[in-house]
Parts: sequence; C-alpha cells; structure tokens
Amino acid sequence: MTTARFLVVLDADSTLIRNEVIELLADEAGRRAEVQAATEAAMRGEVDFATSLRSRVAALKGVPTDAFDRVRARIEPTPGVRDLTAAVHERGGIVGVVSGGFHEILDHVAPELGVDRWRANRLATADGELVGEVDGAIVDAKAKADSLKQWAAELGVAPHATIAIGDGANDLLMMSAAGLGIAFNAKPAVRAAAALVVGPQDLSEVVPLLP
Repeated sequence: MTTARFLVVLDADSTLIRNEVIELLADEAGRRAEVQAATEAAMRGEVDFATSLRSRVAALKGVPTDAFDRVRARIEPTPGVRDLTAAVHERGGIVGVVSGGFHEILDHVAPELGVDRWRANRLATADGELVGEVDGAIVDAKAKADSLKQWAAELGVAPHATIAIGDGANDLLMMSAAGLGIAFNAKPAVRAAAALVVGPQDLSEVVPLLP
C-alpha cells in the first residue's frame, strides 16, 4: 500500500487551473454569459451546487465531444502549481484534486501538473454530442470532503496532516475536514470561513506551509 507523510487536496477550477471549465464548454454552445452567472452564484453559496450544476450542464446539450480538445488547449495552469506539486513530492506528500468539474478535461490536465489522484464529474454523451446531463453521482461538497478523508485513510495519513485548498462554497466542507483549510483566490464567504487565506494567485505561496 502506498503511504505518505501528508496529503494536499486542491479544487480544480480557479484553484489548480485559472479557468472554469464549464464556462469554456458553454462558449462552444454560445451560452457562456448565463452559465458564468450561474457558476458565480454557486461558488458564492447562494444556490445548491448539485442543482446549479445540473442546470448549467443542461445548457451544454448538443455541444460536440470534439470540443473537449479545444477546451483543453485553452486551459491555463495556475501560476506556481508545478512548484507546489514538486515541493509536496520532495517532502514525501501526495497531491489530490477533487473537482465539481469534469474528468474529460482533468484526466489530461492533472497528470501534466504533477497530481497523483483525482476525482471529478463525467458528462453524458450520445452520438458524438453532450446530452446535457451528468453521468453518475455528482461530486458536490460532501463528496469532496469524503474524498479527502478516504484518500487520507488509504495513504495512512492522519487527519491533522491533510491540507485542503479551494475557492468556492462547495470547498468549505473539504476545508473544514482537513487539518489545514486554505482559501485560495476565494469568494468572500470562503475567505471568512477559512483558517488561512492566500491572497496572490500563485500556488507557490503555499509551499512554506507544507509540513
């Protein structure tokens, strides 16, 4: 069994990467403005995440699956992300990502950025197009917290040796479940609830906080 000294779990959209993937996909449908507004409301905690995600994914109906390649090409890693993942590995830690976004993008992006394990939603497709539905259970706030706990248990990492980094309201349960919760590039409610706030949009700022 793989063991680790500590575990760092990040959100993906606006944390591991600078983009909100669902907004890039909505560009392909010509519906970015409405999806962007719904995303921002969900991240502020004004609406239920799962309900919001279903409505936003419904707006993607008819987008061809070849759009995934175009979206991947537009992904911008957050400054300092490779410095952070390298530092975690040098110190005997493991990097996880748990995301309300999508495996279709994260499966390509995560390994390139030094992430060891990840979990996200999947988009249902048929005949080369998105059908406007999530395939399977939605990765929501509880699923994020549960993933952190599960991975820590699998790796033999004590709860106090876990770090969670996120920006939105659906990251709060994960951040409270961790030994240290860090608000990064975060919405006001998340900054207010977090044990620690990292201001500059540069993940290398987290390196001095590693055990």
